Amino acid sequence: MVRTQIQLTERQTQRLKVLAAERGVSMAELIRQSVDALLESPETTDREERKRRALSIVGMFRSDVSDLSTNHDEYLAEAYKA
Repeated sequence: MVRTQIQLTERQTQRLKVLAAERGVSMAELIRQSVDALLESPETTDREERKRRALSIVGMFRSDVSDLSTNHDEYLAEAYKA
């Protein structure tokens, strides 16, 4: 495990202490469980998958338009008009 340091509000600390005592685990274990739940959530997974897919196509396409990165909004507006 990697040791890390975080800052919690007083309210968060008190509520975590109570919950940890009720469940018979440490505050650190509750925090680890919470991080795992966040990382495994569909929203996080979907975002990571979208990012992976987007990065996989970088550089695959070419255009003879030399100012596309600068004027992409204008080109997009033209395409929507057509």
